[in-house]
Amino acid sequence: MSFAQRWMSVWPPPRRELTIYSYATLVLFLIGFPLGCWIADRAGLWVFSSLWPFGLLVLAPWLWRMHRGGYSGLPKVRAELALLSRFALLALFILVFAQPRTVRTDKRLSVMFAIDYSHSIVTAAADRAIEFALKRAQEKPELDLAGLLFFGRNASVESPPGLSLPESGTVNVHIERDGTDIAKALSLAAAMLPPQTQSRIVLISDGVATDGALSSVLDDLKSRDIPVDVLGIDYQFEREVWLERLDLPRFVKLGEPFEASVVLSSLQAGSGVLTLAQNGEPIARQPVTFHAGKNRFTLPVHLKSSGYYEYTARIELPKGEDSWAHNNQVVSFLYLQGKGRVLLVTDAAGDPRDWRDLERALREGQREVQRISNFDFPRHALALLPHDCIVFVNVPRDAFDEAQLQAAHDAVYNQGSGFVMVGGPNSYGPGGYHHTKIEDLLPVTMDVRKRKQLPKGALAIILHTCEFANGNTWGKNITKRAIDVLDDRDEVGVLAYSYPDGDNWLFPLVAAGNREKLAVQINNAQLGDMPSFVPTMQMALQGLKASDAAARHMIIISDGDPTPPPPGLLQQMVAAQIRVSTVGINPHTPNDVQSLQLIAQTTGGKFYFPKDPNELPEIFIKEAKTLRRSAIQNITFTPEILSPSPILKGITGLPKLDGYVWTTPRPRAATILDGPSKEDPDPVLAHWRYGVGASIAFTSDLSPRWGKHWLGWDHFAAFVKQMITEVARADAKNTAQVRSYAAGGQGHIVVDNYDPAATFLSVAAQVEGPDKSNQRLQLRQTAPNRYEASFPLHGTGRYQVTAVGVDPNNKSRFRAHGGFAVSYSPEFLRFRADRITLERIRERTGGRMLAGAETGREIFGVDRRPRHSSRSILDLLLLLLACWIPLDVGLRRVQLDWATLRAMVWGKQHSTQTLSTLLEKKGERTRRADDAEPAPGAPKRQVSAARPGGDEAPAAVRPTESPSAPAQPPAGTTTSRLLEAKRRAQEKKP
Repeated sequence: MSFAQRWMSVWPPPRRELTIYSYATLVLFLIGFPLGCWIADRAGLWVFSSLWPFGLLVLAPWLWRMHRGGYSGLPKVRAELALLSRFALLALFILVFAQPRTVRTDKRLSVMFAIDYSHSIVTAAADRAIEFALKRAQEKPELDLAGLLFFGRNASVESPPGLSLPESGTVNVHIERDGTDIAKALSLAAAMLPPQTQSRIVLISDGVATDGALSSVLDDLKSRDIPVDVLGIDYQFEREVWLERLDLPRFVKLGEPFEASVVLSSLQAGSGVLTLAQNGEPIARQPVTFHAGKNRFTLPVHLKSSGYYEYTARIELPKGEDSWAHNNQVVSFLYLQGKGRVLLVTDAAGDPRDWRDLERALREGQREVQRISNFDFPRHALALLPHDCIVFVNVPRDAFDEAQLQAAHDAVYNQGSGFVMVGGPNSYGPGGYHHTKIEDLLPVTMDVRKRKQLPKGALAIILHTCEFANGNTWGKNITKRAIDVLDDRDEVGVLAYSYPDGDNWLFPLVAAGNREKLAVQINNAQLGDMPSFVPTMQMALQGLKASDAAARHMIIISDGDPTPPPPGLLQQMVAAQIRVSTVGINPHTPNDVQSLQLIAQTTGGKFYFPKDPNELPEIFIKEAKTLRRSAIQNITFTPEILSPSPILKGITGLPKLDGYVWTTPRPRAATILDGPSKEDPDPVLAHWRYGVGASIAFTSDLSPRWGKHWLGWDHFAAFVKQMITEVARADAKNTAQVRSYAAGGQGHIVVDNYDPAATFLSVAAQVEGPDKSNQRLQLRQTAPNRYEASFPLHGTGRYQVTAVGVDPNNKSRFRAHGGFAVSYSPEFLRFRADRITLERIRERTGGRMLAGAETGREIFGVDRRPRHSSRSILDLLLLLLACWIPLDVGLRRVQLDWATLRAMVWGKQHSTQTLSTLLEKKGERTRRADDAEPAPGAPKRQVSAARPGGDEAPAAVRPTESPSAPAQPPAGTTTSRLLEAKRRAQEKKP
């Protein structure tokens, strides 16, 4: 093919003569499309991310030329429409590549009120700040937005920016008030402001910041053009007395007296009474006179036995001589190492027979035993240091609070104590230990979902608004805690009256194993004041009846003021064997209490009337764990020895047991005694290492209930002694001493190693904070055999320190424990507002200093600078392009029969007439060809006679010369041209 032929295929000649009007469509597109885009861009309607795609306009002349030189055979109007469609496709492709973004101009103002709610702000000042924010939000322009957040050591949004703020001044979010982090508050406020509006923050604070890096946040606000208006809360104390610290000696010998040193500071001279308590019991009381500045006082102390001792020093002052009482107390503690003990933990409300024989066996094994009830169990791990082993004997989980369980866990994991859980109806899963810290440290798990014969339970929780401080947050957290107690196969559903759905399921009955997803739904619930119990109880009834669970239960937490259910509904609950327990929180009248009592009594549930919100978690856990009673197996069997263990040394022939609790062994645990099941692992005695400690699970009991055959067994005392010996922490001489303390907002750790053979050690420390924070620190050597490190504090409370020294051969040389307590927040060491910090915030961000008398119009009446925001329309363009391509193809390739369409719409039939017209025209053309004189050499045609009935038969063509000669079509027709081209092509072939 020659170059000319190739060029003609790319740039074909036009089918018709081109006129000035033939170029009109091309010229209009090349001028109109880019001009329209430029005008839209200049008018601020949209902006383009890239301009190079407009270079694709060079394809428009080629598309126009291909259209003019094509053989589409389209009518004139339709051909022009097809050309316009191609140009539209080209325009869409250009826009897709250019990625335009629509531009929106917004003149509204969004203001976020950030209110300091830390301990340094007195209640009256905080109430005035809340009132200021709510009133100014009511006075704002109608379309402007206002939001509200509170902050202390953390920050939380009470109300995101909206057209209005809630009328109530109640703080519903949880704020850690033992610190102030202004930087975190400003960052959160800025993040909540919508980017499409002009933004502003109103900060109401005393300027006292104990946490956070403020400079970087102020730079970010300045760069984002978010000014901060400041309303200062001003105060200055003239008289203030506080205790800085309580110092105890590093080394104490048993039986020798020592002195506790108290450091007291005061703004002015004065007098008071200094007291010192040991483990909560006062041991010294001394009148003191102090001067302005620092004062040191000593108090005598005498220890008669080893163990853990906590000391509390407190100063008592005359009325009016002090401004804050929070900083009048300091705490410190001392651990005097001695002979290890076994801590036997029992249920204060339980049966003494559960632990009586076990305690006797422990004492016979020459163990020092300390028996305490669940009420006396420590709430921090350091208090458990004197105990080599901790034994829980049939104590339910709801007998402890979360801090006590955390202390037991940390004592095993970090301090190396042993742990033994002895079974019973209130232990393991039936006791509510599923998904707790105690389950984490045990060699068995309460998850027994693999057992097909284990029936599941269903629990419906009706959550009503809790009308007390942070009530809704309490309710949500308690609901999540109740779900944690359930087995993964159990079903749980939560109902509430929420905004905007009214009475409805937060989520219907689903498997409790989806805890993370359920927790998100609970956290997002907008709880309202339920008008009636009837709708939610009816929905819960239908959901529980539809469940195939063996045990079905309902819990209602409410103040009792919704309309009570009718007797008929309660009888339906009874008939369906659904027990309803109720929890009354802040009832308004005695009738509200009676309403909740009646629901519980009628359905066989329990009524709870807690006077402290802290009791709520235990109530919900107690109710939820009733579904786990199916794990108790009251059968008689003889345990089977699966693996040898020092626990069974010298013991042969095990007695029978009359029951145990179903559990599942962990993969790394050693199952020593197995139960009666032959299909699934059924641990009766299991052991494993956990952290630096160890734990044992005995799923039966050692009481007359299930273990009466063991109590009279000759090897009973030996079994108990060897079990405790296997798990208890071994006595080891410790050559290191840990000293830790708090100063200047930092925690400091000093480790002294007294082993002369251990030098150049690598020393690391693990720090457990009061807010479950966990830090690992590498200590640096600052002197021979001395190692030090510092770390930031995370609020008030106890800090537990575990230091480990490793020599160059990676051999452990020592493990030592220590700790300290931060008695009060640094908030209470600031006695005047920090106006300098507030002024710096205002100046750096370009805000205003408010006086507190401004109206809403003044707060929101700043110079309005329109804020422009853009949004990508790529998705819309792609959708339009996907729809336009088939339309373009259809415009060129699909011929519509408009007459048929009109007939379909109007009910008229024209298709037969159209077909007959075509056949008639074809017949006329055929007759004209027959009447014409045949060309020379052309075959003659004969016309047959007419058919009977008057219809003329079609003419039959009969060749007169050669039978094989093909009939020649009329000259000039399309068919003749095609046949002629075919003939020429055949002649060229050799």
